[in-house]
Amino acid sequence: MEQFEHITPQRTKEMLDNGEARIVDIRDDQSFEQAHIEGSFQLNNGSIQRFMDETDFDTPVIVVCYHGHSSQQAAQYMLHQGFEEVYSMDGGFEVWRTQFPYTTSKSE
Repeated sequence: MEQFEHITPQRTKEMLDNGEARIVDIRDDQSFEQAHIEGSFQLNNGSIQRFMDETDFDTPVIVVCYHGHSSQQAAQYMLHQGFEEVYSMDGGFEVWRTQFPYTTSKSE
């Protein structure tokens, strides 16, 4: 995969439910703490090395942001870091939260 692919929230949920991918959330700390997709890894400059150390490069990675725009750049960056299969979720967390359950850091 030389270019990231777009993925729908529905397909994202299927992949997560089947354990087929890891999801990373690139939104700011406060937004992430208020609500995020269960199992999300909050990815930022301070945590990217840990994520890369913990994740096999052949594991599919789905990147989520607010509306599905910033995640595209982050997804392409993840490909350049060596991940083989990377997706940007269309519509971002704002679409996810209207269709599927989510969690908060306070309840974890």
